[in-house]
Amino acid sequence: MFNKELGNIFDKIDSKAVKPSSGGLGKDQKKLTNFETLYALVQCTRDLSPLSCGQCLAQAIQNFEGFCTENSQLGEYCNKKTIISSSSQVSANIDHLLADIVTKSLQGATFVKASYGNGKDTVYGLAQCRGDVDSKDCMECIQNAAKQVRKLCPNQSDARIWYDYCFLRHSQNNFFGNVDLSYGILYKNIANVTNPDVFNQELGNMFDRIDSKAVKPSSGGLGKDQKKVTDFETLYALVQCTRDLSPMSCAQCLAQAIRNFEGYCSNSKGCRVLYSSCYVRYELYPFFFPLEGQFPNNKGHSLKKSVIIHH
Repeated sequence: MFNKELGNIFDKIDSKAVKPSSGGLGKDQKKLTNFETLYALVQCTRDLSPLSCGQCLAQAIQNFEGFCTENSQLGEYCNKKTIISSSSQVSANIDHLLADIVTKSLQGATFVKASYGNGKDTVYGLAQCRGDVDSKDCMECIQNAAKQVRKLCPNQSDARIWYDYCFLRHSQNNFFGNVDLSYGILYKNIANVTNPDVFNQELGNMFDRIDSKAVKPSSGGLGKDQKKVTDFETLYALVQCTRDLSPMSCAQCLAQAIRNFEGYCSNSKGCRVLYSSCYVRYELYPFFFPLEGQFPNNKGHSLKKSVIIHH
């Protein structure tokens, strides 16, 4: 529904922007639900002809599909120590493996671990969606991840890719059941909370609660919760381990991920840590499903990305 309305509003304001009398500007708004109104604006530099303005806007809007959806890629890791030839048996086995993972996702699987090949040419793969994501979005994310990981890491047998909705990796090493903290990605909101002592206490309490949920065998590795921390702010947090981990290994991964908050995310309004074995995130807006009827309050704020490498 949202994407359809977004497409309609861009069609309308693009047609306004290309009119010579508009100064290159088009803007509009539309009420989507009782809680949400969509606002959009486009503008071209006024030296452009209507045709050139239309071309520029079309290209800009095309970028939304790849970058501005919830399936946006968060990062990838191509292990430069695992170089393979594109014509090797290992490379062919990776293609077979990824095709098998995609097939299982098309059949409704939200977690897949698989292997393909024999002997030293065997490759292992894992794909998992965030536990709150529906099966359709999961399937689309895994399909895209399988395609992009080969494009981004064509000559590495060890490769990983992270999205908002899913994670996928493949390797010649059998990593199933092992905690992998060798490489991590961190994002934080550069804006800070106004009362850090109270906020950090509430954040610690919340992670204690959702960690205990995530390590239960019946949870699928997922823990999430929300709590009102002021009259105007609600804290949302989610953790998840890959489902091949034991409860103890899951707890170990989450503990390391959360430890990064103290040094890197301290007092930030939002932060996430992504490892190959677990994922941790908190925000002051709803980001997991089911969503509540409000928009992120991030006006004027931006995210900072960093990488963790443990030797």
